Amino acid sequence: VYANSAFQRKWLSALTGWAVVITGVVSAAALVNGFTGYFLVFVASPDWIIVILLALILGGIAAWGIEQSAWFAATMTVLSVLGLFWVLAVAFSAFDVSSINFNARPPLNPAAWSGIFIGGFLAFYAFVGFEDMVNVAEEVREPEQTIPRAILIALIVSTLLYALVAFAAVATVPIDLLKESRAPLVDMMAIQGQAAEKGIALLSLMSVVNGALVQMIMASRVLYGMARHDMAPARFGHVNPVTRTPLLATAVAIIVVLVLALWLPVGTLAQVTSLVILLVFATMHLALLRLKQSDPQPEGVSVIHPAWPATGLVLTLGLILVRAWSFF
Repeated sequence: VYANSAFQRKWLSALTGWAVVITGVVSAAALVNGFTGYFLVFVASPDWIIVILLALILGGIAAWGIEQSAWFAATMTVLSVLGLFWVLAVAFSAFDVSSINFNARPPLNPAAWSGIFIGGFLAFYAFVGFEDMVNVAEEVREPEQTIPRAILIALIVSTLLYALVAFAAVATVPIDLLKESRAPLVDMMAIQGQAAEKGIALLSLMSVVNGALVQMIMASRVLYGMARHDMAPARFGHVNPVTRTPLLATAVAIIVVLVLALWLPVGTLAQVTSLVILLVFATMHLALLRLKQSDPQPEGVSVIHPAWPATGLVLTLGLILVRAWSFF
């Protein structure tokens, strides 16, 4: 919608829409894949069985209805945040802050900074999800005020939590163990015994389930919207009269998530998600710059300075270029 408003090019709008769908299903597949590492803390089972069962259960919730899905996601979010605070409390009580050299700086050589930016490229995957809010704007009360406020709150809270958890992880778990771990939060809680490990594993499962559900809903809603604008097969735009959800679009999203989760490792899925969503965000920054030049200021809407989308465009393209350069 944003690309179409700015550039009036149906092919670009359709391409952007399909890219957003790709990020949704690939991200959900990465989360479903990552679910297995925490689930194995409780039950030893083949990964493929866990992946299939989780994808089908989440698909059923997504198809059930938006209100039920929203309440489920909200509950899981609260529990996940409480779990992260628990992890932080344990981690920060387990090491001596005075032993950390806060004055350390990365060496001034291309290899070191290339590694930092590539890490940033992959870490960008962790932030995928906040933009999903706009895809359900028509199902939100007072979206003009609610959506921007929700996006900003989500960005600020998630940035603080991710930074603190990342700091705690590298401060409490040896790097060699951390990079090979399938359940890093469990390893961080190992110092507190088996009960703590299982407790955080359960909360981690809730967090992963929540993220995967939101991504599935987003992908199905984008397919629905594209169908209504003749950018996808018309059948995707059909809404079931009982559940009031696009069942075919949801089913397609589930099937693709299932195939990707069974086929590709979580690291590959995360990198693909980061690349595609960065390309989408670059398009959005360009769209915003274009709209600021052509459209009058909307009535009752706060308008930000063009420097913000310009800066976002530069940073977004910079991450993409650094990742592309690493292949050569």
